[in-house]
Amino acid sequence: MDDMTTPPNFWVGNVPVFGDAVLAPMARYSDVPYRALCRAYGSAMSYTEFVPAESLLHQENPMWRRLDMWPGGERPLVFQIFGFDAQQLLAAAQRIEAWGPDIIDVNMGCSVPQVSEQGAGVGMMRRPALVAETFRLLTRHLSVPVTGKIRLGWDESSVNYLEIARILEDNGAALIAIHGRTKTQHYGHQANWDAIAALKQAVSVPVIGNGDVQSPEDIDRMKAHTGCDAVMIGRAAVGNPWIFARQERDGLTFADVTAVIRRHLTEMLAYYGHSAGLLGFRRHLKRYVSGLALKRFVQPMLQTEDPAEFWELLAVLETAVPADEPLATLARRTWFPRPGQSEKKKLTL
Repeated sequence: MDDMTTPPNFWVGNVPVFGDAVLAPMARYSDVPYRALCRAYGSAMSYTEFVPAESLLHQENPMWRRLDMWPGGERPLVFQIFGFDAQQLLAAAQRIEAWGPDIIDVNMGCSVPQVSEQGAGVGMMRRPALVAETFRLLTRHLSVPVTGKIRLGWDESSVNYLEIARILEDNGAALIAIHGRTKTQHYGHQANWDAIAALKQAVSVPVIGNGDVQSPEDIDRMKAHTGCDAVMIGRAAVGNPWIFARQERDGLTFADVTAVIRRHLTEMLAYYGHSAGLLGFRRHLKRYVSGLALKRFVQPMLQTEDPAEFWELLAVLETAVPADEPLATLARRTWFPRPGQSEKKKLTL
């Protein structure tokens, strides 16, 4: 939780940030319910899923919902947009500024072909002049801080993150987040933390490092190695909001997991409605139980389309597994007794 009696860890323009671990913007995952859950465990700043600038210039459409805010508040809140036209990005940013973000971020790190090969996402890094024009326009015409999220470059032959970072800073960017891989590396190869350190040395604005943070220990290792102001956590945070509270997953109990499953699904159903909420929750459920010997119980939960049936199946699971069982031992389990069955009779999952 933010503590206004202590100084912030860093500032993004005039926006204070309390904390040093941030949930990454991830399509289909960093929505209102999951951001709220991660904030409750200590994520210091909320990034929305990214939204194409073009979709913000017309009538209301489903993309607008990605810029919803959790009713309980999630400050500071960063609206993330992407595009490949500076004037279009400006028009979109001016429109959404009235919707109440604390910060507007331009995504220059997305590596998926549908985005990057159209010149948006990391594709913008191939056009330094476009980056300069975009940030010059946005910082001149917006009253909220403007930030950018980048990668190392397009490929190994065009690693230009330092050039792009200086352009960002020279044109008013208030923070730079960097994923330590190139576009062509996608999420393969080891993230280059040395490059994150070099970026931190090259600019005076805050830097958020991203890439290969899998555990609470990794948060501190990246900060020590790179000097970055905060660490952004993506895939390792899916199904694992405890990472923001510096809790190791293996140290959790089964009751810790089911409590979060119940809380998360309740938020999903309230936000999306019963059908869409349960459907969207399935991908999170897979991550919550990843590596645990629960296939026999979880498979029906992944197939049902009825929330009432899901709750019943979850109750059956909670009856079968001791609430205080550590996840570390649960991962090694090979059987569970059915109600009334002898402990000596093993069941194959």
